[in-house]
Amino acid sequence: MQTQYPLSEAMNLSIKVLKRRRTYNAFVSNEAIEDYSLRSAARSFRRWPCWLLANTALGGITFLALEAIGAMLVLDYGYLNSTAAILCASLIFIATGLPISYYASRYNVDIDLLTRGAGFGYFGSTLTSLIYASYTIIYFAIEAAIMAKALEVGLGIPLSIGYIVSSVVVIPLVFYGITLINKLQLYTQPFWILLSVALFAYILANDPSALPSWRSYAGINGAAGNFEPLLFGGALSVVVSLMPQIGEQVDYLRFLPTRRPKTAFPGGFP
Repeated sequence: MQTQYPLSEAMNLSIKVLKRRRTYNAFVSNEAIEDYSLRSAARSFRRWPCWLLANTALGGITFLALEAIGAMLVLDYGYLNSTAAILCASLIFIATGLPISYYASRYNVDIDLLTRGAGFGYFGSTLTSLIYASYTIIYFAIEAAIMAKALEVGLGIPLSIGYIVSSVVVIPLVFYGITLINKLQLYTQPFWILLSVALFAYILANDPSALPSWRSYAGINGAAGNFEPLLFGGALSVVVSLMPQIGEQVDYLRFLPTRRPKTAFPGGFP
C-alpha cells in the first residue's frame, strides 16, 4: 500500500527532491571534480599547454621518498655500486618509458587501457592496475610517514596527528585531480627548486670536502668501496622496483592536447 501524504507535505517533499537533484546534477557536471581520473581523457578537457603538463609531471621527482631511497642505497651499497645501479636502471626506464609515453600521449589513455590495447587483454589490464594501485598505496604511505615525522621534528606535532594531517590534506587533490595539481605544481615548483639548490649550496659551503667524501663512500660497513656484482644487483633491484612510477607519468601525458600541424616534428610523428 502506498503512503498518502497531505498536499503540503507532498509539495515540500517534491521541493527537497528537486533541490537534491539539482545539487547532484551540478556536482556531476563539474568536469574539474570528475577530472577523467580513469580511462580516456576527453578532447574537450585537454586544454592545458604542454609546458604546464611537463611541469606537473616533474612532480614525480619531488617525493621525499626518493631522497630516502637514494640515501639508503648509498649507505647499504656504497657510492660506486649505487651510482652504477641508478645509471643502469635509468637506461631501462628510458627504453620502457618511451613507447609507453608515446602511445599514452597519442591516444590519451591511462595505463589500464594502454595495457589492454597492447594485446594483454582484460586480465592483463586488471593485473597492471593492481600493481600500479598497490605501488601507489605503498609509495604514498612512505611519503606520509616522512611528512608526519617532519611535522613532529619541525612543528612538534605528535606523530599520530601528523599521519592524519598528511592523509587528509590529499583529499582535495583526489577530488580535483589534474586541475588542482597543475596549479599546485606551478606555484610550488620554484620553491622546491630553490630550496633543493640552497640545501646543496649550504652543505658545500660549510663542508667543501662533503662531495669527495660522498663519492668515495664505501657503505656503512666499509666493504662497498669497489664494484661488487652482488651489491650492484641488490641496488639495481631496489631502483627497478620504482618502474611502476611510469604509470603516474601516463596519468599526466594522456592530458596532452591534440597536436596541431604547425607543432609537428620535422620527421612527422603521427
